[in-house]
Amino acid sequence: MWTFFIAIALLIGGYFVYSRVTEKVFGIDGRATPAISHPDGVDITPLPKWKAFLIELLNIAGTGPIFGAISGALFGPIVFLWIVFGCILGGAVHDYFSGMISSRNGGDSIVRLSRKYIGRAMEVIMRIFSILLLILVTAVFVVSPSSLLESLTGGKVMAWIWMIGILAYYLLSTIVPIDKVIGKIYPVFGVILIVMALAVIGGVLFQQGNYPMLELIGNLRDFSAANGGLPWWPFMLTTVACGAVSGFHATQSPMIAKCIKSEKEGRQVFYGAMVAEGIIALIWAAAAMAFYRVGTSSGWQELSAIGGSSESVEQICSTLLGPVGTVLAVIGVVICPITSGDTALRSCRLILAEWLHMDQKKMKNRLILTLPLFAMVVGISIWNFLNEANFNILWRWFAWSNQFLAAICLWVATAYLVKTKANRWISLFTSIPALIMTAVVITYIFGEPRIALGRYIPLWAAWIIGASIAGAIFVTYICLIVFRFNKRPPETDSEPDLGALGVAE
Repeated sequence: MWTFFIAIALLIGGYFVYSRVTEKVFGIDGRATPAISHPDGVDITPLPKWKAFLIELLNIAGTGPIFGAISGALFGPIVFLWIVFGCILGGAVHDYFSGMISSRNGGDSIVRLSRKYIGRAMEVIMRIFSILLLILVTAVFVVSPSSLLESLTGGKVMAWIWMIGILAYYLLSTIVPIDKVIGKIYPVFGVILIVMALAVIGGVLFQQGNYPMLELIGNLRDFSAANGGLPWWPFMLTTVACGAVSGFHATQSPMIAKCIKSEKEGRQVFYGAMVAEGIIALIWAAAAMAFYRVGTSSGWQELSAIGGSSESVEQICSTLLGPVGTVLAVIGVVICPITSGDTALRSCRLILAEWLHMDQKKMKNRLILTLPLFAMVVGISIWNFLNEANFNILWRWFAWSNQFLAAICLWVATAYLVKTKANRWISLFTSIPALIMTAVVITYIFGEPRIALGRYIPLWAAWIIGASIAGAIFVTYICLIVFRFNKRPPETDSEPDLGALGVAE
C-alpha cells in the first residue's frame, strides 16, 4: 500500500515541481496563441482552460492507461517506477513540448514541426507513421467498445450495430466544429473517467485483507521467468505505453494547442493531463496486481491468460464494487476508446489538410478529406471484427510505432531547443528521454520474439544493437551542438506575434 501512495505523491509532486522546470526550459511569454490571433471557428477556437484540460485528457487517455497498465502489472511493482518517472521525465515533457511548439507555430502538426526542426526526410517518415497510426487507432477503437457493449446487452444488440453507431459518431465529430460536439460531451466523460478510477482504487484499499497490494521492497525482482521470458527492458516500456510515454499524444496535443487562450495554460493542460493519465494508469496497475495476486504463480497465470482487456476490467470492478461498479467501469472502458478514436480521425484530417494546403473552414473541404479516411477506417474495422485473432499481430506493431513516434517527437523537441536557445546544452532536457525511447524502440524491433527480427535474433544481441545505435545517435547529436550550432545565433522560434502587432486582442 505504501508503495502506491508514495508513487501517487511523486506524480503529484512531479507536476508541481517538474512542470515548472519544463515551462522554464521552454520559455513561455505573453505572445498570442492561435486561438486568439487567428481563430477559424472550426478547429482553431478558444476554450476555457478547464475544458481544454478535460478534452486533452480524454484525447490521450484511450484504453492505454487501463489495458496497458493492467498488462504492465505482469512485470510486478517495478511498473510503478516506469509509470512515475516515465510520466514525469518523459511522457509529460513530450506532451508539453508537442503542444507548446505547435502553439508557437500557428497550431502546426507534429509532421510539419518535424520538417521545420529536423528536415524534409523526417517529415515524410512522420507523415506516413502519423496517418497510419491515427487510422489504426480509430479502427481499433471501433471494435473493442462494440464487442464490450454486445456482451453487456447479453447479445441482444449485436456488435456490428454498435459499430455502425460509433462510426457514425466518428464521422460527425470529425467534420463539425470542435466546440459543438467534443467541447460539450468531453467534460462529462472526463469526470466519469476520473470517478471510475477513484472508485476502483477505493475498492482495493477498503478490501486490503482480501486483495493486498504488492510493495516494491521485497518484490523488486525479475518477473521474466513467469512473463514468457520477456524482461522489463524493453517490453514493459512498450506495454504500458500511454500510461507513461506515448507518441499518439503528439498527434493530439496540437489539436488542443489551437484552443488554449494563453501560453500559461500549457503547463496545466498538456503536462497536467499527462500526469492525470499517469495517476489513472498507476491505479489500474495497482488494482490488477492486488486483485490477481501477481506475486503468486497462479495469480500471474490468471492475469496473463486475459491480459489488459475488457474482461479483466469487468472482473476487477464487478468483484470489488458490485453491480454499480460494473456499470461505472464499463462506461469508462467504452468512453476511453471512443473519445480517442474520434479525435484520432480529426487529427488525421488536419494533418492531410496541412499537407494539401486545404482551408478547413468550408464543410466541403472537410468532407473531401474525411470521407476517404473514413472509408479506410470502416474497412479496417470490418477486417478487425472478422479476424480479431490476426489483428493482435497488427496491434503489436501499433504498440511499437506508438513509441517510435514518441522518440521522434522528443528529438523534434530537442532540435527545437538546439535551434532556438542560446545555451544549446539545455537541449539535454529532452534529448535524454529521447535517447531512452530510441533505445527502447530499436531493441524492441530487434528483440520481440513474436514479430519482426526477434524471431531470429537473440535478445542479448538486440540489447547490444539497441544500445549501439542509440549511442551513435547521441554522439552525433553532441557533435552537432559542439561543431555546428555552438557559434550560431538562435533562430526565431515562432511566427510573428500577431497579438502584439494589434491583429487580435
